[in-house]
Amino acid sequence: MSQSKLHVKKGDTVLVLSGKDKGKQAKIIEALPKKAKVVIEGVNKVKRHTKPSQSAPQGGIVVKEAPMSVAKVMLVCPACSKATRIAKKELNGKFVRACKKCGEIVDK
Repeated sequence: MSQSKLHVKKGDTVLVLSGKDKGKQAKIIEALPKKAKVVIEGVNKVKRHTKPSQSAPQGGIVVKEAPMSVAKVMLVCPACSKATRIAKKELNGKFVRACKKCGEIVDK
């Protein structure tokens, strides 16, 4: 898989387009550009069976968020609060992300 730039960043609110959590809106906890995946708060939860260790002396079943493909999420514009694609706009010599629907700049 080639290294690519993601259309979303950590802290963005996104809409899940497919999978078991389709239709949910949540915030991105972590972005993994090398794998083209994102970890989203409360979405794509999986169960991990962990052995007892120093950090988790009890062990047992831990429920946590697993990474999901960045292609399955769409950015929600903070201004118009609609799911949208992004446009690149030049601002003071730098390219920033902008909403395709309302034209508002997403990056502050």
